[in-house]
Amino acid sequence: MDAFAAVTLADGKSRRRPGYEVLTIGFGSKAVAAESGLLITPQFTTAAAPKLDTLVIPGGYAMRDTRTASKVAAWIKGQSAHTRRVAAACTGVYGLAATGLLNGRRVTTHWRYAQDLAQRYPALAVDAGAIFLKDGPYYTSAGITPGIDLTLALIEEDYGLGMALTIARDLVVYLKRSGGQEQYSEPLQFQTRSTDRVADIAAWIMANLQQDLSVECLAAKANLGPRHFSRRFQRAFGTSPAAFVEKLRMDEARRRLSGEHGTIDRVAISVGFRSDDVFRRTFARRFGISPSVYRSRFGVSAKAFARRLIS
Repeated sequence: MDAFAAVTLADGKSRRRPGYEVLTIGFGSKAVAAESGLLITPQFTTAAAPKLDTLVIPGGYAMRDTRTASKVAAWIKGQSAHTRRVAAACTGVYGLAATGLLNGRRVTTHWRYAQDLAQRYPALAVDAGAIFLKDGPYYTSAGITPGIDLTLALIEEDYGLGMALTIARDLVVYLKRSGGQEQYSEPLQFQTRSTDRVADIAAWIMANLQQDLSVECLAAKANLGPRHFSRRFQRAFGTSPAAFVEKLRMDEARRRLSGEHGTIDRVAISVGFRSDDVFRRTFARRFGISPSVYRSRFGVSAKAFARRLIS
């Protein structure tokens, strides 16, 4: 709501007017408590809701209850015919999925609930790694802050890149975060698995991919001998230090190849490879295609990059 409310437009008289009319709708008029304890008082009830351009469905534990999801779904289905687009934040997708409108479409939700969503609604193509997705007039996002990413994308659709950049700056957030939600959750996931002294190594590795990440150097950082460190790391993270480092480096390289991070040689150096030949072979072994082919398929084109610079 803050992101939408921050959009203002010049009215030609040195004044600003709202770019959106933002409102809340509930099944009743009484205040509703969010999981955080925040009380939200609906401005309209579903029975008296005005015509909507964009419908955003919030998440929460109640939405994962089939009774609530069914009730929400019945109302959404009635609205969808005359609503331009429908978005679901986090587990709000459960209410949208129950309509059947997402069948055969790509969707995402918070990584914690992705498997459950896929099991409950097998007709959905659930992508557990995406931050947000658009498939036709339907949008889904991975969690709370990805809801802001999604909102900025909606604003960009309506008012252009310049406005979206302005709102992102006002909110002090990235306009477009690269990569998927696992990029942000995996290091934390590894850390929370163990109280072992090597548990902090995962996040440190992610922030220092250019450094020497040999077993000897990592062991020294953990104040352990190399063999002892390797055993402790394997026990804590379920993989060897070398395999862990390679995975993080390759995932980050793939993210950078999709963006605007210079030549392939520079990408290789930025993620810790001293030889671009070794980088190319490692990339091809892990992903089945060369870095140059990957960039041609999934990277930002030179023309698109030029347009972004001009904007």
